[in-house]
Amino acid sequence: MKIKLSVVAMLALIAPAPARAAALSDAEAAFLDQLVTASVVLEQRCVGYEVDGAGGVQLGARILGSPEAAMAMIDAYSAAIKARNGETYDTGKFRPEVSEVAGKTFRRVRADLIRNPKRACAAFGDAGVDRGLLRRY
Repeated sequence: MKIKLSVVAMLALIAPAPARAAALSDAEAAFLDQLVTASVVLEQRCVGYEVDGAGGVQLGARILGSPEAAMAMIDAYSAAIKARNGETYDTGKFRPEVSEVAGKTFRRVRADLIRNPKRACAAFGDAGVDRGLLRRY
């Protein structure tokens, strides 16, 4: 029994982080998708949009059930960005599953914005405004 337990413990240590990561709930995945999409609009410098921080927290609170849960997801996304960029981040806020899902969403949205910037900026930017994550200036 000790041998089997040791093998399981060893596999858990060497398994890649995403394999060990907990899955996001449907609500978390929905909010993260919207959050990442809005951030890519800003990162690609789509003209006429800026962040609406209070609106983002309010949207997250509606989807996730509380402002605290919204801020936790925003903090986890922030930690994922910093980790990916090689910056110092709060390891207590880092969630591998957030990093993995955010990376996939970021690449998908960014590819659309690069392929057809005018159409994609309008579509993604207006969606962000409608949801409250972005505002027009």
